[in-house]
Amino acid sequence: MLPYRPISPTFAIKPTVSVIIPARNEAANLPHVFRTLPPWINEIVVVDGHSVDDTVAVAHELCPQATVITQPGKGKGDALIAGFRAATGDILVAMDADGSTDGAEIIQFVGALVVGADYAKGSRFSGSGGSSDITAGRRYGNWLLGSMVNKMFGTQFTDLCYGYNAFWARHLDALGLDCPGFEIETMMNIRAAKAGLRIHEVPSFERPRINGESNLSVVNDGWRILKLILRERFGGAVRRAAQAVPLPAAEPFAAEAAEARVEGA
Repeated sequence: MLPYRPISPTFAIKPTVSVIIPARNEAANLPHVFRTLPPWINEIVVVDGHSVDDTVAVAHELCPQATVITQPGKGKGDALIAGFRAATGDILVAMDADGSTDGAEIIQFVGALVVGADYAKGSRFSGSGGSSDITAGRRYGNWLLGSMVNKMFGTQFTDLCYGYNAFWARHLDALGLDCPGFEIETMMNIRAAKAGLRIHEVPSFERPRINGESNLSVVNDGWRILKLILRERFGGAVRRAAQAVPLPAAEPFAAEAAEARVEGA
């Protein structure tokens, strides 16, 4: 029997998939997040950010098989890096714990990677993507910073600062992530481009946080992202611009089609 498993009526994959969820005081939101996760993922890694609520207990209750770790330091970037290192899957998917990202979209990210991409980045401003949460100020700041990155690094990103991304675990070292804060997503996108990875944008819809308040700050976070962009541009050479990946349409599910598609990944 071939080591492939169907993840939809027309699609089967071989690689294992880990979902990394950084969470700080998200006990009230985790039940919704876990309900959206597809049953075919292999591993859930919850990275607790020193929560003072029942985040850890809720994660264990929702999925006793989940890997739950405590991040060593502070910040979303620190949590994601710890989660990436702890994960064992061939594909690493990063999503938020506040209910804003939908686990049902994971199949789109995995599909993009399996048919040729090295790095799949979510975009609220591409194709069917959208957001019912982003403010006008954040939208403008994202556009401004994204335009700067596209000009400096020869990329064509439509959404620079979104936290729904996936990539092959074998590229983790190439990304060289070393950023503790919210600007981690920007670093991931820029480093993927500088490493010459094949990048594909996946349309994604962002929903408002379900419970609690966001820690985002338009001015403070925007300033940190700007400083990161300048460090990445003038602190090291760009190897080559990100490559656009023409992704073929998914073929009807069959053992032969699945084998040819996955073996080429």
